[in-house]
Amino acid sequence: MATPAQAFFAKTLLRWYEQHKRSLPWRDTTNPYYIWLSEVILQQTRVAQGLPYYHKFVAAYPTVQELAAAPEDEVLRLWQGLGYYSRARNMHHTAIIVTDELNGQFPNNYEALLKLKGIGSYTAAAIAAFAFKEQVAVLDGNVFRVLSRVFGISDDIVVPASRKVFQKLADGLVPADAPDTYNQAIMEFGAIQCTPVMPDCLFCPLQQSCFAFNNGMVQELPVKKKAKAARPRYFHYIVLEHEGAFYLRKRLEGDIWQGLYDFYLYESANKNLPLETLVQELQQAGLDVDLEHIQPPLKDYKHILSHQKITARFYRIRLHSRLKEEVLKETRVALFDVEKIEALPKPVLINSYLKEAKILVYL
Repeated sequence: MATPAQAFFAKTLLRWYEQHKRSLPWRDTTNPYYIWLSEVILQQTRVAQGLPYYHKFVAAYPTVQELAAAPEDEVLRLWQGLGYYSRARNMHHTAIIVTDELNGQFPNNYEALLKLKGIGSYTAAAIAAFAFKEQVAVLDGNVFRVLSRVFGISDDIVVPASRKVFQKLADGLVPADAPDTYNQAIMEFGAIQCTPVMPDCLFCPLQQSCFAFNNGMVQELPVKKKAKAARPRYFHYIVLEHEGAFYLRKRLEGDIWQGLYDFYLYESANKNLPLETLVQELQQAGLDVDLEHIQPPLKDYKHILSHQKITARFYRIRLHSRLKEEVLKETRVALFDVEKIEALPKPVLINSYLKEAKILVYL
């Protein structure tokens, strides 16, 4: 049974939510497929950025069966620009499992949902609460922040063991008669009221009972260990062109952007790379290229990921003939016309170059 303080907390959030909630499409449905789509898209993504992608995926794949039947390249292309592409691959894989093994039906409870590959504790709780009204707490960054500040929890939210502390408290706060609305309420409260940097404490309905506010610790909570500094990487892309078509290759497992397409790549330890070194690399791959054939890069392109800071340069080479079969095999590239390139899933970095180089002028 919830304590009076816990009951007050839940009732206060529900009243606040009724007055301040945003109108979002996934809140108007109990369809587990749509709820799952929204939760996957919104992981590590702001609502304003994720909303257009949600609409695109619902329009392209109205059912989980249609998502399962789609080619992976098509799914990745639709996801392009959202980042964290493993989410899209895992989402597609889960759709196939639900379609092939569960007759297109999502499990209707938290424990069964958790057994699905690609669905973690957060997503399982969200589907269970929002679609099936199960009394289970959703724990995302917003919820961690609200609970840490209001109840004065100083456990580092990055440490896995801390999750048990927060989960125990969170589970005890969920009202049995409104688990769906309550979970939406606390997530919304963290998103627009109890924000990370400038929370609206002056007009907060929980101000009097908030540990962080009453102890001057709003900026100190939640405790979150700083992430490691992003390591620099230096990419040198070889843009091979033949009669208006370009050679690209699909990236493999074991590195960033798996399943996306980019140009033939040489990675160096330093940003500056002598053209002579690049020529030697190309010759080793079977490409007979001289210095005068290379159009040097016009600028550096920068792209920051969660743990990597990429600086890329593009070297354009116009070929007089198609690459030989043995070179294609060695480099794993294939020739694509501009229309096909537009349809391929590509990293934002590659798209930026294609746009600025006026290769895909309609991007």
